[in-house]
Amino acid sequence: MLRDPPVPQVGEQRAPDAGRMQMPPGNPLLLSLTLQELLARDVVQVELIPEKKGLFLKHVEYEVSSQRFQSSVYRRYNDFVVFHEMLLQKFPYRMVPALPPKRMLGADREFIEARRRALKRFINLVARHPPFSEDVVLKLFLSFTGPDVQNKLKESAQYVGDEFVNCKLAARAKDFLPADIQAQFAISRELIRNVYNSFYKLRDRAERMVSRAIDSAADLLVFGKELSTLGSDTTPLPSWAALSSSTWGSLKQALRGLSVEFALLADKAAQQGKQEENDVVEKLNLFLDLLQSYKDLCERHEKGVLHKHQRALHKYSLMKRQVMSAAAHNREPESVEQLESRIVEQESVIQTMELRNYFSLYCLHQETQLVHVYLPLTSHILGAFVNSQIQGHKEMSKVWNDLQPKLRCLFAGPHGSPPPQDGLPPH
Repeated sequence: MLRDPPVPQVGEQRAPDAGRMQMPPGNPLLLSLTLQELLARDVVQVELIPEKKGLFLKHVEYEVSSQRFQSSVYRRYNDFVVFHEMLLQKFPYRMVPALPPKRMLGADREFIEARRRALKRFINLVARHPPFSEDVVLKLFLSFTGPDVQNKLKESAQYVGDEFVNCKLAARAKDFLPADIQAQFAISRELIRNVYNSFYKLRDRAERMVSRAIDSAADLLVFGKELSTLGSDTTPLPSWAALSSSTWGSLKQALRGLSVEFALLADKAAQQGKQEENDVVEKLNLFLDLLQSYKDLCERHEKGVLHKHQRALHKYSLMKRQVMSAAAHNREPESVEQLESRIVEQESVIQTMELRNYFSLYCLHQETQLVHVYLPLTSHILGAFVNSQIQGHKEMSKVWNDLQPKLRCLFAGPHGSPPPQDGLPPH
């Protein structure tokens, strides 16, 4: 007599199990990491190699240097693509950051630099991720110096199986989950969605401030050059302006000297913009990449393991109806036995999918904790922004103050006295 397997429906509310109300001591579900510990796991640099290699098709190559492995290797974008695929294959229930898009034709310098920055953020997030950092595929990508790293990566993941197959705790993941895991998952997902939206707007404004600083630097440089051009003008004065020749000569001499200070002001503004791009915008982008990978993981959980679980349950119910129909119509025993055998197989599939569902929730719980470990990065970003503004204004103010004494002749009248009605302040 066939009976239904004890499979809970997806999302079904159940009475809390007394054994699951309190998590076991030393629960492996809980992460005990700080942001400093995460950031100290590795620092990976990704630099663009100036020359392009390739006989017919030119391609961009990167030098990838790992502080942890004391290694420096050369990688192409397609190497990153294969590495990304292996991570998804081995860790389908973890946050795998997305790669920047590949642009086939017409890749300009701005695009190439933006992609380099994105690849650097990607590899640092991966190198600091607890499960990824201990996997052989990461070590290969960061340290293998052989001629074909793509095949080496694929070979390392061949016949290995994913994290569910290799994790000793996978079959017991349900025992470590809180009873209200579904409710916690929904709340965490909503919270991180809101955090993402706010950080997206912060990043947008930070980019605009950087752009304004760079534009200001360009304007200051042009402003100073035009003053210098005006001071270097050699056009002779007409006879009726001869009385003002000494004043005009003094003005031109003063204007010629101002270009140096304005060039220095332009340099300070450009430095501030560059610093905020590296310390503020890039850190905001790093956190946004992490949050986006969490959102992608939630979608994979719902469209992947949950969807497969539901399909397996649906297929099981169809088989059950077929057995009942065959018995009611007195079909041959062999056909009924075949259906019953298929049902037993399907029960095994359902049991595996149920275990994968719990393991997926187990990983999601850990990944949610990991996102919260990264949250203090907000204070780092704000601190970098405030310090950049203080330092930038301090340095700019010093240059402006140094510039003011050179303007005395500009503010003086024909006999060295300030003009009475133009409103310019005398020194």
